[in-house]
Amino acid sequence: MIRHILIAHDLRSTADLALRRAAQLARQHHARLTMLHVLDPRLSQAEQDKAQQRLDESLTRYAPAGSELRLCQGKPADAVLDQVQQLGADLLVLGAQHQRHELFSGTSLDRIARRCSVPLLLVAQDEDQPYRSAVSALDFSLCSCTALGRAARLLPEEASIHALHVFEPVKNFGPASEQLVTQRALIDQLVQDETLNLPSNGPQLSHDIQPGTLPRTLQECLTQRQPQLLVLGSHGRSALSQALLGSLAQHFLHKAPCDIFVVR
Repeated sequence: MIRHILIAHDLRSTADLALRRAAQLARQHHARLTMLHVLDPRLSQAEQDKAQQRLDESLTRYAPAGSELRLCQGKPADAVLDQVQQLGADLLVLGAQHQRHELFSGTSLDRIARRCSVPLLLVAQDEDQPYRSAVSALDFSLCSCTALGRAARLLPEEASIHALHVFEPVKNFGPASEQLVTQRALIDQLVQDETLNLPSNGPQLSHDIQPGTLPRTLQECLTQRQPQLLVLGSHGRSALSQALLGSLAQHFLHKAPCDIFVVR
């Protein structure tokens, strides 16, 4: 259950998109919303006051009544992660393309994604209506199953989630067609088992297994289905390397084709 959403705002237009989505989710889940801005210590007091005024305007315009603005200083990634812990937030929301802002470099984004103890939502789309469709990358790892379950609780019950497993045949392990039959049976059973842990009134779940290479096949699925949300699991051992999708997950975080929901 989502009770407290933290949105990190860096004064860019993409951050307002993220704020609108965070506000929508706060209303949907009846959750508390806090907006955080990490002040640049090089700014003068007048510039800091101007930044706070802009943030107050965004909060008033988009966020539910009672939402809070927090200002702090420090290294952006560390400050955001510290606030996640201090506030007991259940979800961290960022705007896509933070890496273009000097306070949210690509390295900072990777550090946040790697160390964040709660699900991370990276918002890329200009939309504030409830999510209607998602694609969840699914393998046999615990983190991918956890991500699927969190997504089912994030989306409204009228939405749909399509779980995709990409099958890459193993050389010298029998005919690819036979491997595919076995893999399909295993995925069918996995989805059946995971469905027991999903909300009974949750989004509609479908699944498929497609042979191919993971990056290309997943991208083809996204192109075909045009989901609003891509759901990824992450082990968090490094900057998403060797997680569910390895370097592809990191690529999506930096060049998000839709909103990205990353769960450890």
